Amino acid sequence: MRARNIGASAAAALALVAARDLVQKKHALLRNFPVVGHARYLLERIGPELRQYVVTSNDEERPFSRDQRSWIYASAKEENNYFGFGTDNDVEHVQGHAYVKQRTFAGRLPDLRDAQAPLPSAKVLGGPRGRAKAFRPASVVNISAMSFGSLSGAAVTALNKGAALAGTMHNTGEGGLSPYHLNGGELVLQIGTSYFGCRNEDGTFNLDKLKSVVASGPVKAIEIKLSQGAKPGLGGMLPGVKVTDEIAGIRGIPAGKDCASPSRHTAFHDVDSMLDFVELLATETGLPVGIKSAIGEMGFWEELATLMERGDRGVDFVTIDGGEGGTGAAPLIFADSVSLPFRMGFSRVYSVFAERGLTDDITFIGSGKLGLPENAVVAFALGVDMVNVGREAMLSIGCIQAQKCHTDACPTGIATQDPWLTRGIDAPSKAIRAAMYLRTLRRELLRVSGAVGVAHPSLITPTDIDILNGDYEARTLASVYDYKDGWGSLGPKLADEIAELLTA
Repeated sequence: MRARNIGASAAAALALVAARDLVQKKHALLRNFPVVGHARYLLERIGPELRQYVVTSNDEERPFSRDQRSWIYASAKEENNYFGFGTDNDVEHVQGHAYVKQRTFAGRLPDLRDAQAPLPSAKVLGGPRGRAKAFRPASVVNISAMSFGSLSGAAVTALNKGAALAGTMHNTGEGGLSPYHLNGGELVLQIGTSYFGCRNEDGTFNLDKLKSVVASGPVKAIEIKLSQGAKPGLGGMLPGVKVTDEIAGIRGIPAGKDCASPSRHTAFHDVDSMLDFVELLATETGLPVGIKSAIGEMGFWEELATLMERGDRGVDFVTIDGGEGGTGAAPLIFADSVSLPFRMGFSRVYSVFAERGLTDDITFIGSGKLGLPENAVVAFALGVDMVNVGREAMLSIGCIQAQKCHTDACPTGIATQDPWLTRGIDAPSKAIRAAMYLRTLRRELLRVSGAVGVAHPSLITPTDIDILNGDYEARTLASVYDYKDGWGSLGPKLADEIAELLTA
């Protein structure tokens, strides 16, 4: 009798669903195929999960393949991150694949047995321009700009604690400095077009508020965000559902309303006035000041390098974000087709400064899927001095690449403000995982550097890497990106200094 009642209830429920489907006019599929048509929407909803775990091969999925995610997860958990039985790549036919050329002999190298081996920057940030608070970053791997608001407070806490444990810096993102950023990790304060945390009521920049924010935490440098890879020239968008009272207070905006950042700055309007702004911030705070940008037209960079040639004004660092970089939300056309990929964009910018002999005076930072050893090694060979990791750091604290960042429904509680979902993050334990991932990536960079026969990844040159160019042919990285002799390499003084520092 009970089974009969259950069956009758189920049949009645299906009949109601079928009746609703037949009369509704929103979905043609359901109108034509009542009840069973819902299977299509279910499969569409769980499509990313099906592709991640069932359909795709180990190296096929984007933005991060199963092999890449597995390496990050294992590294973060201190598990075996080796792979057995050889590569499953088609090594002779994968167009554009990079191959590092090891050396048989080498000079003095760091002790690779130390799991926490230091790997500082080869350059002193702010040193060439004589900034009052110039310093040598302790780690060439740091956490990229991801704002509180885009990420949950628990996620930011975990990342900042992880940065402290690993001895790396943590970029605040343009959303301002929140209490969650004050868990021991040193900070790079990012200033975006909305000047969150240092703005007047009308959205314009306020220097006094900036100085107050800088004084409130361990801020080591200031980064002026011009654009980012996933949505260059667009500005940002934080959906109103994520703008809680707390976020509104930190940013200085109304709660519960969509927060759209302008596409361009109001504190300056061209390269000349931008350099005036850079020097103002550096003078008033003593901190190194740099810019972050995705790469499009090159006129901006030509003018910047020309003005910096004079020596009276200049940026201390340049962060180049590739078009393959991540974001919480962006229109598809911007994520897919606006701004150059990292290698192409960075090489063009580096070449502009190299032509003028300025590369030793600027710290170059790369971002955009550089939290994987192979990508990071190529970046260093092209002339990068440090790399920022964003989505890879998120993966280390539990992100499953559900790609729901723009919905406020992130199932792991990382890219959401939903209290029920964020409660899933245990910040202390996730911080340890973030730190282990960051340390492991540094150690991998040291290992590859040792294989090439040099003490530091910044000493890897563009001729140490070949790029596969069609079947059975390869060109050096220098040849692919038209680098001249010496480009991508440190000057002799810097090279000797960092080698001595690591092997003393």
